[in-house]
Amino acid sequence: MRDYDEVTAFLGEWGPFQRLIFFLLSASIIPNGFNGISVVFLAAVPEHHCRVPASANLSSEWRNHSIPLQDGREMVRQCRRYQLAALTNFSAQGLVPGRDVNLSQVELETCLDGWEYSQDTYLTTIITEWDLVCEDDWKAPLTASLFFVGVLIGSFISGQLSDKFGRKNVLFVTMGMQTGFSLLQVFSTSYEMFTVLFVIVGMGQISNYVAAFVLGTEILGKSVRIIFSTLGVCIFYAIGYMLLPLVAYFIREWRMLLLALTLPGLLCIPLWWVIPESPRWLLSQGRLKEAEVIIQKAAKINGIVGPSIIFDPMELQDLNSRRQQSHSILDLLRTQNIRIITIMSIILWMTISVGYFGLSLDTPNLHGDNYLNCFLSGMIEVPAYVIAWLLLQNLPRRYSMSASLFLGGSVLLFIQLVPPDLYLLSNGLVMIGKFGITCAFAMVYVYTAELYPTVVRNMGVGASSMASRLGSILSPYFVYLGSYDRFLPYILMGSLTVLTAILTLFFPESFGIPLPDTIDQMLRVKGCSQNISSCLILPNTVSVHVSTETRALVHCKQWEEQS
Repeated sequence: MRDYDEVTAFLGEWGPFQRLIFFLLSASIIPNGFNGISVVFLAAVPEHHCRVPASANLSSEWRNHSIPLQDGREMVRQCRRYQLAALTNFSAQGLVPGRDVNLSQVELETCLDGWEYSQDTYLTTIITEWDLVCEDDWKAPLTASLFFVGVLIGSFISGQLSDKFGRKNVLFVTMGMQTGFSLLQVFSTSYEMFTVLFVIVGMGQISNYVAAFVLGTEILGKSVRIIFSTLGVCIFYAIGYMLLPLVAYFIREWRMLLLALTLPGLLCIPLWWVIPESPRWLLSQGRLKEAEVIIQKAAKINGIVGPSIIFDPMELQDLNSRRQQSHSILDLLRTQNIRIITIMSIILWMTISVGYFGLSLDTPNLHGDNYLNCFLSGMIEVPAYVIAWLLLQNLPRRYSMSASLFLGGSVLLFIQLVPPDLYLLSNGLVMIGKFGITCAFAMVYVYTAELYPTVVRNMGVGASSMASRLGSILSPYFVYLGSYDRFLPYILMGSLTVLTAILTLFFPESFGIPLPDTIDQMLRVKGCSQNISSCLILPNTVSVHVSTETRALVHCKQWEEQS
């Protein structure tokens, strides 16, 4: 059967139809930038200290001294206060704090009457709503982790649902899930209700992202497909990321902020009548007539008169009658070579995800304005995606990946050496670190897909993506460690990233080399020198039944003779 791209070549590559699909599907990704990082503001922790009730019989002087300082500094303690019973007794006796009473000898107690929260930056957050501080401060990072648990679950089911029910159906159902359950979150009556809904929102978020990604790559032509999958969806995600702090700056109450971030999802409803189903998927389901109708409409939009019969039913029947050899997830561990690549890929993806989401969620802990820091964190992703695309086009994969990771990790390690008063330099290093890790994140999808053979490529990328989700679940707790030591998250993320940059140098190089079709054709991690690996760039003239080492030696011998 003729290739689908060959059959539909008469449509052209970049007509009005392709431009419409490109921008509409990319625009549908914008709300994902809202939901993925919105927890930065929804679960922000403002300054707080123990509440002293008005009913306490304290003089104004004793009330001002009811909260102890943190380690002798000007900052007050957040989770302890002096015993009110003792302070009431001292106040009744007319004693003066500090002069008549040594406050260091007064016993402390927990915040029995709740907390008072500063409203200088945030009017309300889920932290202030349900007092998720002190003994319950672990619930703040758990909120973000549970969102990524939903993303993990959505990653499992989205591909299967899309293959069974169609790309378009899954896209709009999951967009509705993301919007609908975000709207329900606005009316949450408890922390438990909020987090359960957040898990479902995470499931919808990744599912519609994957559906839009697949739909775009299947409809668009080869040349546009690459730009869509690297720049289109990524940059529009970054646009949503940048819009988040702009909206949050003007809306400081968490329920109204979440409502404002949810309502734009309703604008996607009219797209149902504009975005078509994937003709490729329709053909795989034997729905030839529906696929032809979509192609004919695309030709009309492009001002082209298409052939009366686009797809030959006999060719379609021949295609569907072909049986593909089945493979399982165990094939990713079947040989030593693919097993090593799988383990290395899992480490690579997990580390990149920890660094990316860790730095994204850490912006409230940076010096300066929280909203500006979040905006800069989103803005730095735009040049990162462009640089990643240029690197993929022109330079070897592993050196590009390793350099990006080493840049991101090394500057994070350098932050602890910056003097405290140079906070602009410190913030700048964080943004450079985010730039490097984002570059690697954009490249790792393409690189991993090139390493695995066709027969298990989808499973290989899927397993690596699962590792990425586990990294995103862990990332909020890397940020949480900053409450114990401000530099600890950067030291851990920087060290892991630098070590992974070194590990990446041991990956096989795939730049300019034809994609492997079988496991035996995979480039080897070890047992093949760099010269032999580079010789694999030559066209394959040896039977696939010949071993990889033998085929490499034959190619090298041919190359030497030609030279």
